[in-house]
Amino acid sequence: MFDFEFHNPTKIIFGRDRFACLDQLVPASSKVLLTYGGESARKYGTLDKTRAALKNRTILEFGGIEPNPHFETLMKAVEMVRAEKISFLLAVGGGSVIDGTKFISLFSPYAGDPFSLLVRRSIGTDLADKAIPFGAVSTLPATGSEMNNRGVISHGQGKYPFLSPLSFPLFSLVDPSLTFTLPPAQVANGVVDAFVHTTEQYLTFPVDGRLQDRIAEGILLTLLEIGETTLSEPDNYPARANLCWCATMALNGLTGAGVPQDWATHMIGHELTALFGIDHGQSLAVILPALLEARREKKRDKLLQYAGRVWDIRQGGEDERISASISRTREFFERLGVRTRLSAYGVGAGDIPAIVDNLRAHGRTALSERGDLTLEISRSILESAL
Repeated sequence: MFDFEFHNPTKIIFGRDRFACLDQLVPASSKVLLTYGGESARKYGTLDKTRAALKNRTILEFGGIEPNPHFETLMKAVEMVRAEKISFLLAVGGGSVIDGTKFISLFSPYAGDPFSLLVRRSIGTDLADKAIPFGAVSTLPATGSEMNNRGVISHGQGKYPFLSPLSFPLFSLVDPSLTFTLPPAQVANGVVDAFVHTTEQYLTFPVDGRLQDRIAEGILLTLLEIGETTLSEPDNYPARANLCWCATMALNGLTGAGVPQDWATHMIGHELTALFGIDHGQSLAVILPALLEARREKKRDKLLQYAGRVWDIRQGGEDERISASISRTREFFERLGVRTRLSAYGVGAGDIPAIVDNLRAHGRTALSERGDLTLEISRSILESAL
């Protein structure tokens, strides 16, 4: 097992009807900016419940944060925070809203050029040790942003991941019942996102991280158990509760502590979203099976472990078991209604050079847990994903 440091200060308030907790969690003297995406937070009463819980505080709103939040939109929110002297941010939404709120929190006090820091990805050492404090009311189980210090921002034809020790939410309210009204496609994408977050930290190479492996396998097995149920029974609280907690645990730092991590599926997938508008979860469902096939020798030991422990595939030769585990993964995504071929999204062979060019332009030329996934290998993965 690798040496590691683990720190996660985010408080999770989990369960039904926990809005009253916000009154204790948000300082009474705060001037609060509620951030959200579309109108669903208002339509289904989540904003009203949030406002009511905050009682006599001064509250302003900033809506319209997009899926894959746009740099330009978030800079408008930064200007609002500065002009109105906002002292607390509260994100009401899914991962994109929470990611966007992390950006607003970080850059509202920052006098320099935010985009120049985003290009560097890890920005903790470039900022003063201050950020606008923020919390979250999570409404979509997917990214785990409610309990980590990561974010992804869109700018032009690129998606820019960032990481900062200042970007942990102080708290996140996770109420599975808030997810009942989500469209099925968003739920399916969320299942895929949590699944692939887990495999990015699990399907690498062994370092005797036994507990981390068991945590990852537990998340994957749970998602396999409840993934289809939470789509066919949208108001099934136990299924949604398990999905929400899997999504949070998949990327709160615990699963990946002390073990190698890949993230090539995400990096290639980001370019599909940036260039063609493919949903994040859809991009992952396309890339992961193709990447596992291309990297089966580099990941052989963990793929065999995955086949046996997650899929209970124990008969046949090693290559046969690996192939079966990859096929079962693709079939699971398809059963969720998430297509796993680029052609299903209107992307053809003629589009692959542009994707590879974007990978090159964004410095994604040596990906994977080993740093040896070249642009040519990325090209072959994309070709096999057609």
